[in-house]
Formats: sequence, C-alpha cells, structure tokens
Amino acid sequence: MAKTFTSLSLIVSVAFLAICTARRPPLVSDVPVNYTRVCEPSRFAKQGLDIAEFGYCDTSQSFEKRAKDLIDRMTLEEKVLQLGNSAAGASKIGLPPYEWWSEALHGVSNTGPGTNFDEVVPGATSFPTVLLTTASFNQSLWKRIGEVVSSEARAMYNLGKSGLTFWSPNINVARDPRWGRILETPGEDPFVVGTYGTIYVRALQDVEGTLNTTDLNSRPLKVAACCKHYTAYDIEDWLGVDRFHFDARVTEQDMLETFQPPFEMCVRDGDASSAMCSFNRVNGIPVCADKTLLQDKIRGQWDLHGYIVSDCDSIEVMVHGQKWLGDTQEDAVSQVLKAGLDLDCGDYYPKYLKSALMQGQISEAEIDRSLKYIYVVLMRLGYFDGSPFSSLGKKDICSNENIELAAEAAREGIVLLKNNGTLPLNSSKLKKLAVIGPHANATKAMIGNYAGIPCRYVSPIEGFSAFAEVTYEMGCADVACKNDSLIFPAMEAAREADATILMVGLDLSVEAEGRDRVDLLLPGYQTQLINQVAKASKGPVILVIMAAGCVDISFAKNNELIQAILWAGYPGQEGGRAIADIVFGKHNPGGRLPLTWYKAEYVDAVPMTSMSLRPVDEFGYPGRTYKFFNGSTVYPFGYGLSYTNFSYKITPSKNTLKIKLNKYQHCNNLNYTNYDDKPYCPAVLVEDLSCEHEFGLEATVENAGKMDGSEVVMVYSKPPTGITGTHAKQVIGFERVFVPAGGKKNVKFTFNACKSLAIVDGRGNKVLPSGLHTIKVGNADVSFLVEVQFYQ
Repeated sequence: MAKTFTSLSLIVSVAFLAICTARRPPLVSDVPVNYTRVCEPSRFAKQGLDIAEFGYCDTSQSFEKRAKDLIDRMTLEEKVLQLGNSAAGASKIGLPPYEWWSEALHGVSNTGPGTNFDEVVPGATSFPTVLLTTASFNQSLWKRIGEVVSSEARAMYNLGKSGLTFWSPNINVARDPRWGRILETPGEDPFVVGTYGTIYVRALQDVEGTLNTTDLNSRPLKVAACCKHYTAYDIEDWLGVDRFHFDARVTEQDMLETFQPPFEMCVRDGDASSAMCSFNRVNGIPVCADKTLLQDKIRGQWDLHGYIVSDCDSIEVMVHGQKWLGDTQEDAVSQVLKAGLDLDCGDYYPKYLKSALMQGQISEAEIDRSLKYIYVVLMRLGYFDGSPFSSLGKKDICSNENIELAAEAAREGIVLLKNNGTLPLNSSKLKKLAVIGPHANATKAMIGNYAGIPCRYVSPIEGFSAFAEVTYEMGCADVACKNDSLIFPAMEAAREADATILMVGLDLSVEAEGRDRVDLLLPGYQTQLINQVAKASKGPVILVIMAAGCVDISFAKNNELIQAILWAGYPGQEGGRAIADIVFGKHNPGGRLPLTWYKAEYVDAVPMTSMSLRPVDEFGYPGRTYKFFNGSTVYPFGYGLSYTNFSYKITPSKNTLKIKLNKYQHCNNLNYTNYDDKPYCPAVLVEDLSCEHEFGLEATVENAGKMDGSEVVMVYSKPPTGITGTHAKQVIGFERVFVPAGGKKNVKFTFNACKSLAIVDGRGNKVLPSGLHTIKVGNADVSFLVEVQFYQ
C-alpha cells in the first residue's frame, strides 16, 4: 500500500487513505491527487480529519513547536518507522509517507528511490561531472548550476516526480589518483573542495530574501542539500580492501588540515541542512558511531542546522561487515543514535530502535530529538505549508537556457594540456575530419554516475559534424580495447582526413563507485591506437582524454605527431558540442586541472591504504597532492593552457602584519630544519588570536594575445622557510576573469591571516607562524612576501 505514494511529493491515493483511516467508505475516484504540501485542508478532509485539530499545521507557531506537536501525536511504533529513508508516515494524524533519498550531484538524478522519470518528466539537465565543473574555477558558474538544479528539482517535486531532500554534493578530497569516485569530487585541494561545496549547497538551498534570517533553524530552504561522505573516505575496492571494512588510520594533523576543512566549510559557511557519515572506520571507530565526529563536531562545534544521515546500510555494515564490538542490531542502533545519527538510510532504525528502547539502551527522548531535526528541515522546505516555488513546472526542466548552461559548463571546464599552435582548427580550411576512438560516439559515458536521464545527448561525432564532414571509426570496441582488430580501419580514416580527433579515455567500467583503479594507464590497446593513428594521419592529430582520474599520457605529451591534447573529463549531455567548440575556436579554453596528474609509477610507490598526506620516509612513500608531492608529474595541479597569452601585475595591500600579544597569549614552538631560522616566537595558537588581521592584493591581468579569453587567477600561500613538515604551498583564493584581446582586468583579493597563513603542526595544533610567508599568484613566477610579527 505504501507504493501509492510514489514520490517524495504527496501523491495521495484516495482509495488507500480510505482503507487506512477506516473513517468513511471508499470514494468513487481512486485517481491519485498530487498534493505539494501536507497541511492542505482538502487533503485532511478527504481522510476524515479536521486540520484545525493538528497543531503541527498551525503556521503561527515556531517550526520547533510544530515539530514537537507532530512527534507527540505518534506512538513509539510510528516514531521509529519515520527514521529510515523510506519513512512510513502515520495516516491517523495526517502524515503521509516520505522518501528521503534523492540525489542531485550534477543534475537531478534517479539514483535512489525518491526520484523517477517518465512521460511526465522524461529527463533533466545533466551537467558535467563535478570534477570537470570544478576545473572551470568559476565560482559564479558553480552557483548558476546549483540554482538550475534546484529549480528543476523543485519543478519535479511539484509534478510528483521528485522530493525535496537531495544527498549531494560529494566533498571528499581526492587523496589518491586511483580512487574510483574522483569524478564526483571537486578535486584534491581542501580549500577548493570546501569552496565548491559551500557554493553548491547555497545554490541548492538559499531562498532569495531570507539570507538574513536570525534563527537559522527556521531559515526557508529551496531544496535540502547534504555534505557527504564524512569523513576520511576515499577507498572503494582496491586489491581486496573495500570501503565497508577499511579502517582509515589518520593523524590529527591530516584530519584538521585535509579531511575536515571541506566539511566544516560546507556546514558552517554553506549552512547545509544535512551531513552524511560514511561506511568506513576512522582510527578504529565507525564514523556513524563516533560521537566526537558527529555530535561534538558537526552538530556542536560546527553548529549544524539540520540532520545527520548514514550512508546507505552503514549500520548493517557495522554489524555484519565490520562486526564492530560484536554488536547486536540493538547495540548498533543504540550506539549510532547516541553518537548523533538522526536518520538511517536503510531499515535498521525502523526494525531495531523499538527493541533497543525496550532493552533500556536508549530513551524515547533520544528518538524524539532526531525526529525533531528531520521534521524541522521538512518544515523549512515548505513540505507542510507550501513554498514560493509552486509555479515551477515542466517548462522549467530542460529549458533552452538550462541546456546552454550545461554546454557552457563543459566548455569552461575543459583543459588544454598541449598545443603546438595547431589549435584552434579553421573550419573554412578543413573539409574532412576523422573522429576516432572508443569515445568518438560517446553518449552515456559523458554523464558519468549519479546522473539520471539527460534532456538529450550531443556526442562528439554530432558536435564535430557542425564544423566538417566527419568519418567515424571506433578504433576500439569499447574502453577496455582488448584487441587491435579495429586499429587498421582507424589508420585508413586518418590517412584520408584533413585532421584527426582521437577520443580516448576511461569510463565507469574503470573508475566508479565500488571500483578503484589499479594503474594510471589507458586501458588495453588504446595507447597503440593513438600511436599508430598519429603516425598514419595526413593532417594534425588532436588527442582528447575523457576520464576523471589522471592518466599517464607522457608518450603523447612527448610525441611530436600529436599536436594538441585536451582533457574533457566527463562533460555531460552537451559534451560533444563543447569539445568541438573548443577545437574549432568557438570558445577559448580556460580550465585548470583540479588534480595532480602523476606518472604511472606513482601507484607502485605508495598503497592506497596509507592515509598520510606527507611522505612516509620509513617506507619510502611519496607525499600526496600538490601540497606534499615533490616528484615529477605529467601535469601539475592548476595546469592549463589558452589560445591567448596573459600577463600579471601584482600590487600587495600590506606586507607586514604586526600582532600584539597579551599576557594570556603564548608562543608555540615549531620544529625547524635549521635552528638559526627559528624566531623568538615561532607561532601562536589560532584559537588564542582574535584573527582580525588581513592582507590583500590587486592583480592586473592583461590579455596580450589576439583572442578573447578567461584566466584563472590562483593565489597560493607558502609558510616561512625552514619549518619542517609543512606544505609546499596551498590555495588560498581564486577567481576566473574574462579579458578581451588586448584588454586588462583588475582582480582584488582580501585574506584573513588566520585562515590563509595558518598551518597544522605535528601535534594537531592549528597555529599562525611568524616570519615571511610567500604569496604566489598563478603558475607564473609572480609573488610577494607577507611578514607576520608577534610582539608584546
């Protein structure tokens, strides 16, 4: 019977309600009615209920008071049935079932039971996967995408096809290049990841005109977002080690410096309405059962205004997979509830909370606490009272504007890795084009995972056909490319063409949720395909890599027969159009790599299971990410070329920060490679400082070329020389600016010293070091010094 409520919106079957309430005979009509709010008088009337009797529908009262009224009306049996992702509802008090699990990572997805596509809504706009969108380093673009996704989500809710709670975005830092879910993430830099998460969450949730609400627990929401997967989660299944059993052994230094900052930013700055705890253990304790991580950190220190949900079936994993503490089902649900887990994506809460209470392991008040958190979020969403978004409908899904934004996002994210002057191609001088490779006719591969059904696909073949006559050859039967039988026809096509586009890379058969990589190479015979086609080609060869994680293409980088290389990630539904627009100069590439592209031998130097970001000298492990890896790379973090040339002029606003210490503020010691470099006051705890000191810069970016273009102005800080164990540099700010040919653009940055210059020492202290900090702008050799001085 619960299937009558086929989506998160209130599709209420009159026949079902008649049976459930047993207060009146069935009505003649059993056609479902789509109610977009619970507290609709006619809905209550059809159930034989008087809405005036239910305090939770009294809009003159606070959300918290209304939630309490709703909860107090439930029996214990009814309460526990609301705490799984498929909440059962309680018909006698007018509460319908609700499905919490929906996804909107880069467009409304049909992953999870809360959203469905059919003839009413056949698809939704599918943007590039998050890693490629991040490569644009365009914060306003990130916001626009989130706003479109939330509008389409709200429209689908109004049509009875979606819900209001979306468990996105994924803000795990990409620590290791083999991780299968890199495509879902904003890359390897914690600040960039946190910035993306904050902006995307705000774009999904914020309702115009309500941002200054003083009580954030009553701030209206457009849809509800979720910061996931908390925390230190980045292994799927690597050489027999899987995410369900992995115990991430993490130092406090790495937790505070790398794994936690994106989640803190997402919860505090993004004001996310939920957070999801991950499957794995951290230092021996399942994250969903760790009170320090959930109750104390997320809800306490970071002040979450919402609920905490488990990754799906995490409690069951604790019992049957990890066999943690030999727990029974009742033990497990009691521990996670007390730790601060409010909602179970799964059925352990509905099945075992009541018996746990009967055993005396938990109290009913603890159950009520979690119910309050989840129902206040639903009230903020207008689930009970309606919202200002009721006019959104089918016209707002897959609109021309939304489709064009998907194309623009792909164009802005694509990264030009190599160009000897061949690109952009001139369509007036080029008539025949060979488009070759396993991704030449890509469609579904372009949208990655958590993708739903797109409005349409524009394949590379279709995109290039707008510019020239295309000859298509597969070259490989699929991405695995298990034999060379199709290479010869590809070579023949290249011999006859004026230019050749090679579309190669990976797909979800290689990198995906539940699947980590074992190497950083192109699969099968793809490398042979590239080399043989390049040798045979009559015209220039452009190599396009469609993949998320890095690929060692040193052979192509160094091959003079390959004139240009593009990284296209997984570019979404409009991917083919975007790639062609860049190749033919309709758009000037400006994307930058959000990941380090390591050489293939990197995977032989360090196991995925080593969680340390810093090198482990004892075992000869190299460091991870651009912050701690000092070896040679194929391409570094932040790399990307343009069809034009940019130059910088930097004007710092302040070069010295003098910070007076009072008698309660004390100096902290740091280790130095050379004792002579050690100042009298090496550092001060950030928590002991007022953190009011700021510095800034103004960058004048000049486009010295002949083509309009966009430049990503990336600002890094580097700690004072001689401090041991610190990062090489870290991103502290970035902005993408459009500069017309021959023009200039000024960009201003203001930085807080505590946020932008602090480090985490080996004892897990976040400190502000004294001395000369280097501020570097872009990948060019443009920098200046900021000195921090402490005095009493």
